[in-house]
Parts: sequence; C-alpha cells; structure tokens
Amino acid sequence: MLSLRKKMSLGFGGLLLIVFVIGVYGITEVDELDSSINVMLRENYQSVIACAQMKDAIQRMDQAAQFILLNRHRDALQQLNGSQTDFANALEIELHNITVSGEGEKAELIKTLYSRYLIKLTAFQEKNKTILRDRESYFTELLPLYRQIIGTADAIVKLNQQNMLDQKERARQKAQKAHRRMYLLLFAATALAAAYIFFIGRWILHPIRHLTESVEEIKHGNLDLILTSKSNDEIGRLSVAVNEMAASLRDFRRSGRAELFRSQNAAQETFNSLPDAIAVVDLKGNIDLTTEPARRIFGLQRNASIHDLNLPWAVELWNRVLNSSRAEHAKDQKTIVQHFEEGQELFFQPEAVPILDAMEQLTGIILIMKDVTHHREEDLQKGIISTVSHQLNTPLTSIRMAVHLLLEEKVGPLTEKQAELLIAAREDSDRLNHILEDLLDISRIESGRIKMNFSAIPASTIISESLEAFRIEARDRGIDFEVDALNDLPTVWADSSRIRHVFGNLISNAFRYTGPGGRVTLAARVQDNTVSFSVMDTGRGIPAQYLSRIFEQFFRVPEEGKESGAGLGLAIVKEIVEAHGGTVQVESREGFGSTFSFTLIRGDRAIPEETA
Repeated sequence: MLSLRKKMSLGFGGLLLIVFVIGVYGITEVDELDSSINVMLRENYQSVIACAQMKDAIQRMDQAAQFILLNRHRDALQQLNGSQTDFANALEIELHNITVSGEGEKAELIKTLYSRYLIKLTAFQEKNKTILRDRESYFTELLPLYRQIIGTADAIVKLNQQNMLDQKERARQKAQKAHRRMYLLLFAATALAAAYIFFIGRWILHPIRHLTESVEEIKHGNLDLILTSKSNDEIGRLSVAVNEMAASLRDFRRSGRAELFRSQNAAQETFNSLPDAIAVVDLKGNIDLTTEPARRIFGLQRNASIHDLNLPWAVELWNRVLNSSRAEHAKDQKTIVQHFEEGQELFFQPEAVPILDAMEQLTGIILIMKDVTHHREEDLQKGIISTVSHQLNTPLTSIRMAVHLLLEEKVGPLTEKQAELLIAAREDSDRLNHILEDLLDISRIESGRIKMNFSAIPASTIISESLEAFRIEARDRGIDFEVDALNDLPTVWADSSRIRHVFGNLISNAFRYTGPGGRVTLAARVQDNTVSFSVMDTGRGIPAQYLSRIFEQFFRVPEEGKESGAGLGLAIVKEIVEAHGGTVQVESREGFGSTFSFTLIRGDRAIPEETA
C-alpha cells in the first residue's frame, strides 16, 4: 500500500507534469509564431521597402529627364544627384533578399531594364547638350523603360504582400491549433487536480477528521475508545500510536490517584523542610500547602480557610493580591507580627506573592512570614551599646584624668617603666574614648536626639575649608591634594560642623591609604536638586567583596589591620549624610584607589521645615 508521502507525491507529481507539458508546448508555439512574424518583417517587408526606394529613385530620375526637356539643366543635375546611387543600393538589397517564387526573375528584369534606362538617359543628356529638345526620344525610349521598371517593382511588392498575407494566415491557423491544444491540456490538468482533490479527501482528509474526532473524545475522558484504520500509511500508524497512548492513559488513570496522593505528600514534605513560615492559598482562601513553622506558629493548617483564622493581616494581604495580582506588603512595611513560643519572643514581617500561570493569570497566592527576630535583636543590641557607651563615659573620663595626673607627677615621681606603662594606658584610654564618642554620635543621630543646625552654606566654602584644614598634612605625607570644582557652586542645606566631620573622616581615610606621590582630589558637581561631593584617592583601593559592607558599624577590611580604627567612622558618615536627606556611596578598584561620594540638598531648593 502506498504511503502518505507517495500518495501526495503522485498527485503533485501529476500536476507538475501537466504544468511542465503546458509550459513547454506554449514556449514552442510562441517560438514558431515569433519565427513566422520575423520572416514577414525581416524578408518580405525588406523587399517592399527596397522596391519603394527603387520607385522613388527612378521617379526622381524621370523628373530630371523632364527638367532636361524644359531646358532646366541645373535642376536636372540636382535631381539626378544621388538618385542613381539610391536605386543601385535598393536594387542590390532586393537581389539579395529573394524570398518568394518568381521574385528573382522580376528582380533580374528590373536590373536589365535599369541598365538600358541608364544608357538611354546618358544619351538623352548628351543629345540635349548640342541639339534642341527631342521630346520624341523621351516618350519613345525613356518613358516606356521607366513605366516598365515601376510596373515590375509594383509586381514584386504585390508578390511580397501576398506572401505576408499567406504567412499571416498560417500564423493564425497555428495560433488556433495551439489554442485548442492548450484547452485540452488545461482540461486534462483540471481533471487531474479534481481527481487528486477527491483522493486527497479519501486518503488524508477523512482519516484525519476521524482521527481528530477520536482524539477529542479521548480528551473528554473516553479512554476506552479504539481507533480503526484500514491503511498502513502514516495516518494508519498514527492511529496505532493514538491507541497505544489511550492504553497508557488508561494505565495512568488507574494509578493517577495514588500518584497524585504521592505528589501531594512529596510537595508537603518539601514544604516541611523549609525553615520559614509559608502558606499557599487558593483564590477562595483555602490553604493548599503550608510549612511546619506556618502550622505551628500561625495555625495555618492544610485545607483550612484563612477566613476562619484570627489572622486579619493575612486576610487583608490575600484580598489585596487578589485585586492587584502583584506582590503586596503590609500597609506599613514596618508592621511586625509578634509571637511567643516556648517563652521566646519572635517577630515576623508578612507579605504576599501572586502565583501566575503562563498567561499571567492569577492561580494562587503565597503568604510569607519573614522572621525578623534577628533584626529586632540587632536593634536591641544597638540600644544596649548606646546605654553601655553612656555608662562607660563617666568612669573612662575619671581614668583618663587619673592617668593624666600621674604622668604630670602631681602625686609623686615615676620611674621610666611606670611612665611607659602610663603613656600606653593614656593612648588606649584616648582611643577608647574616641570609640565611645563615635558610638554616642551614632546613637544620637539614629534616635534623632542630635539637634542639626541647618543653614544655607556655599558649597565652595565647604570645599576650600576642607582643603585648607588638610593642606599641611598632605604636604607632610608627600600627597598631591587638589580640588576639581566650579567656582559658581550653589549653596547647600547643611549643618556646617557635621559636614566638616564628614569631610574630615573621608579625607583622613584617603590620606591613610594613599602613599607618598599619590593624589587626593576633592570634587563637586551640581545636579538637579542636589550637589554631589566626592573624595577621590589613588591609594590601594578596597576589595570588591567588601564594598557592600563598608558602611556597617564595626566593619573593618580584614587586610588593613589596626590602622583602620574601630570601624565606626564611615558608619557615622552615612548616618550624618542621611540625616541631611542625602545619600552616600563608594566606588573602588583594588590597586587603583577609591571614590567616596555623597549628596546634599541645594540651599536654593531645600524646604527648611521638612529638612530640619
């Protein structure tokens, strides 16, 4: 039995053969018609033109003879000029273009008559030079020859015209014959196409329609359907494959429930392994999957409804995602859910995330309760550090004063060893005092207890004061200290003492990590509503893995050792700049230096009440 591919090849091959035959036959017929037309135009028409040229030339020579009779020799010479050459050329063309029976004899006759005519015309010219006009010679000798030539040329024209008519008739008959054959070929092609369409319906379309209907039944659950096919082509093999698929689906259906149960259990076990409190809720509010912390802490049990639980924040988030189809947080992102478990206080920050299908349609909602207990503990630690800093400040002051008095030997002389120990104790106490002051500053800024004295300060003044304050130290260190800023910088809204602290910290760090011969640059650029200040150095730079933590409290780059201090300077810089409503950032490449930048609000754009 033929395969589907062979059936289609057979049908399309037949159509292609008919098209090929029609094309070749049409081209052949067109070539023959073109040949006939070329014969008419190239041969017969050329003879007609040649005869017309001969008639025109002989007529001009006859007029010249008449001028001689009228004693107008000058006009006769002008008329004869070129006429003989034109006649000879046209006669030569005709003699070499004999295409019709009898045309050659007439062309030779014209040649003979023309030779006699030339002899008579020459004698006629000489005779009239010496004697009176002899009209009888013209009418008895020249005029009869002239009329014979004209008549013979007309006969040749008629022969060629008749041949052209004959060629036209033959071409017309060929065209009619080709027309009839083309109709027959088109009819054959139409019949073959109709037969192919008929068989295509039986071979392909009907089996495919039957196969489609059967697959639709299988799709609607009729897995017991068995397809029958009488052919052994691709459609027949596809029917067999569909039967095998239906058999497999029947097997899957029998084991589907058990498999679904196993999948649900596996998904639940996977969820149970997650450490966070997470619940998957459908569009009706029913809980599909939950993690163990969600069940234990919030009572989000599987198959329960969040509407039946005393969790108003969960219902509120679920409703908002249901309406917006996007992730939602609590209305106040600082909202915290408090929970006590086994005497331990836990804190969670809730949010809801939509589950979308491939068509971006909402299919479910995930409730996530982020454990922020650690962050709360960090805040508590900051409070403890602030309290401890305050408490340590007083005894540390007393210790520093006692060391100072001892070093001045107010209470008695010191040995050299005692003086060395006291000097070391003074340096450590001064360092500890500096750390406590930094901690207190951070605590005051974070709590808002520091009163900022904002005013509009010229940005150029801040730059020049910072440059002047560190000019001597730069010279001593062998560092080029320069400014890259415009002269017409606007004012900025800032607390001058705090901003001096920011510049002092950033410039000190730049000097600390830039060796002799290096360069530190202060830059300022005007933006839309702010002025951006930068401190750029050509020092050792900061490794990329530490850039994200550089402004954290107590963070020090491991490779820098004790020279980097307690790790509070940049944290204070960040707190001061943010208290001014600005932002601070760092860019650095290890081995190429660092750039610390921060922004301050322009004094002519600031709103004093809100900023203060």
